[in-house]
Parts: sequence; C-alpha cells; structure tokens
Amino acid sequence: MSAKNLRNIPVYRKALELCVMSREIASYVSLNKDLLKLYESNSLRDIMANSLLTDAILIPQKIAEVEFSKSNVFRRRQISFINIMIRNINSYCRGLEKDGIQEIEYLNLLRREIKSFSGHYKKWKLSIS
Repeated sequence: MSAKNLRNIPVYRKALELCVMSREIASYVSLNKDLLKLYESNSLRDIMANSLLTDAILIPQKIAEVEFSKSNVFRRRQISFINIMIRNINSYCRGLEKDGIQEIEYLNLLRREIKSFSGHYKKWKLSIS
C-alpha cells in the first residue's frame, strides 16, 4: 500500500483533518506562536498545546503503521496507542478549558472533530481485525 492509497482510507483522512484542526487550536491558544518551540516553554498552556499537537500528529502515523504491518501484535499495540492519544486529546481540551481559554467554542469544535474521527476509527478497527 502506498502513501497515495492511505488517503483513500476514511479514518486516515479524518486523522489528517484532526491534525490540521489541532495545529490551528494549538497556534491559537499558545502564548508562544512558534509551534516548533512549544516544548521549550514553561507555560502550562504551551505544554498542553504542544502535547495536543504531538498526539494529533502521531495518530495518522500510527494508522499508517497498522496499515503497513503484517504483525497482529504490533497492530494491536499501535491501536492501543491511538486509543490513548484520543483520550489524551480530550483531556488536553479539558485542561485548556480549565486554564481559562475564553473561546470554548474552538475546543468544542475540536471535541466534535474527535467524535467524528472516533466513529471512523471504530469502523476501521473492526475492518482490520
């Protein structure tokens, strides 16, 4: 399967959309506008934005690894990581909200995107088992 074929997989496309939205939200909520340097910040908000972005970027990578792997053990491990990252992203949304983000509607958009992704993800998980 080539990279071009990955884009034909609905869960992979949704993961990329989640990535884009996470990047936009991280950029909006962070105090440091250089997203590549968020990890250097001591600000809790920047740390959460960086973690949100990191997990969102890892999800499509893990989906690709599952698609290309022939090992069921490896595939299950990557699926487990994706489950953790989805929970983490929801936690980062709650953390950012508690940190005082005024525009809760942006976080709610991300939550809806996560929910949409989760629907595709559940179907995909069943199809690869």
